[in-house]
Amino acid sequence: MPPEPLERLIERLELAAVTLRAGELPADRAAALVEECARVAAEAGAELDRQVRAADAGPAPAGQLALPS
Repeated sequence: MPPEPLERLIERLELAAVTLRAGELPADRAAALVEECARVAAEAGAELDRQVRAADAGPAPAGQLALPS
């Protein structure tokens, strides 16, 4: 499965923050959501790193295909 776009990961984190701030979740559900946020944040960090590496690499030489990293 391809990685989610960075914008979508940010949306998921923002929605989770709103949900947690509402304070209406039971403690076990809130804890699970915090764990999910940690996983999504790690995925967002990895995607951001991938984008930075791709930008630093620049375009591929003419006649050469760029492979996804």
